[in-house]
Amino acid sequence: MDRAEAVIPAQDTRAAAPGGTTVDDAPTTGFRPGGIGPRVDPYLLATVFFAAFLALSVTRYRRMLTMSWDLGIFEQAVGSYAHFHAPVADLKGPGFNILGDHFSPITALIAPFYRVFPSPVTLLVAQALLFALSIVPVTRGAAHLLGRGRGLAVGVAYGLSWGVQRAVEFDFHEIAFAMPLLAFSLEAVLRRKWAPAMWWALPLIFVKEDMGVTAAAIGAIVWLRTRKETEPDAGSESMSGAPSGAGSVSGSGSVGGSGSVRGEDVVPAPRADGAEAPEAEESGTRAEEPPRLSDGMRYGPYALGLVSLGVLASALAFAVIIPAFNSAGGYDYWNKLNGNGAPMPGHIPFGTAVHTLLWILLPTTGLLALRSPLLLAALPTIGWRFISHDDHYWGTEWHYSAVLMPVVFLALVDAAALSRRSPRPWLRSYASGLPAAAAGAALALTLTMPLASLSHSDTYKVDAHTKAVEKLLETVPSGSSVEANVGPISRLVHRTTVYWVGDTQGISPDYIVIDNSSGWVPDPLTYAKQLHPNAEYQQIVNAEGYVIMHRTSPPNS
Repeated sequence: MDRAEAVIPAQDTRAAAPGGTTVDDAPTTGFRPGGIGPRVDPYLLATVFFAAFLALSVTRYRRMLTMSWDLGIFEQAVGSYAHFHAPVADLKGPGFNILGDHFSPITALIAPFYRVFPSPVTLLVAQALLFALSIVPVTRGAAHLLGRGRGLAVGVAYGLSWGVQRAVEFDFHEIAFAMPLLAFSLEAVLRRKWAPAMWWALPLIFVKEDMGVTAAAIGAIVWLRTRKETEPDAGSESMSGAPSGAGSVSGSGSVGGSGSVRGEDVVPAPRADGAEAPEAEESGTRAEEPPRLSDGMRYGPYALGLVSLGVLASALAFAVIIPAFNSAGGYDYWNKLNGNGAPMPGHIPFGTAVHTLLWILLPTTGLLALRSPLLLAALPTIGWRFISHDDHYWGTEWHYSAVLMPVVFLALVDAAALSRRSPRPWLRSYASGLPAAAAGAALALTLTMPLASLSHSDTYKVDAHTKAVEKLLETVPSGSSVEANVGPISRLVHRTTVYWVGDTQGISPDYIVIDNSSGWVPDPLTYAKQLHPNAEYQQIVNAEGYVIMHRTSPPNS
């Protein structure tokens, strides 16, 4: 027995069958669905990460470390939904309907909670919960196929992955909803539960305009997987998720695959008197039963339907829905794809593309995920990022790689399970150790990642400067109109109407509030005059790096 066979045996437990053959009496994973411990593992791990993600987000909010205007934009849109209004985000322009920027109506699901708790923290809690929820199917799917220990290792590696940590750090984004949808969908694919896999993928079309193509990719994966079914399968939707028939037994007693075995797959031993076995006597009766459809015939048409629907949904969002809500009648991000007026004139450098791909696949999966067709679900996101002319999309910063993490980790699980049947001992051994290696890599990288800040006592303290700034911002009356940059947005959106500085489109707001810590505005009153030549403003605060100016002239004068 080589090391790989000792670590991941071909089968775990067997029951004796007639004639000396053996039959698996449990999935070859070591994961016991009936055990309380293994069943709660994914939920306990998700709870731990929920606490960690929430702590990271809330402590950053308390210290006013918001990284961009995105949190304010989503808060305005969700606040509009909460009051049964169109999702207007004034930060994008006065009266701007956010559906004219990105098609993300799924964010309306947060609205009921925001109505009760009108604070940006509500959005941060929702994001932490959604990210943590995605850990459940990743851990559960890994434990089902690879065993409890490896399942926990994969869950830890996923929760600590750099793509997830970067996204949690970067305030709030709609892709938080994609995380559990992708994870549950691909877990169902691994368990050969084709209908749930497609149902979980379907809502992706409401997350963002490009995610319809990702849903289509999952439909293609289901279609490819079900086409491999060579005979009818009654167990693909079973609770165990183990492929029925995948562990069929030959006359020599060998077991193939990783699933449980149907009774009709066992060849009965002949009786000592030479008479035909009872099972054989009933074979004619079974032959007269109507044949079951194979998975390919049952689910293939629906999978192709999901492919078509996903592509169509994205096409409609890009060409019809978003332009209909956009004040300019178009899609504002086409220039980043076609290069006309794009931030970067050229395409992604080859070295940058290789660097990003290696970060996506090497520390997370040791490149083993390349053996799994589940990786097809990552291609749409990687594709639009790499063909764009915006260098923000090319690297590993921000939140753009988060949706790739459920895909690559479940692809790792799939590839590791497939590699157990490889005739190459080194590959079986490599696949056996990868879950632990991925967890170790994630733990090591976390030392330089956002979650590492939770180990520092200063993370939980609000310094005197932040307290002073919050006190200054309280001088802005609730219900006012405010023109602001990133710094004060998170403290004002829930109680005032906030416009982005320099983009009020002729409106003279009641207040101009700017974070001037870097000194980018040498003379605030002169700057206010440049922004609003026909309005008069009085500086009422200039302290702690923040400037507050109040309009003294009549509105829109």
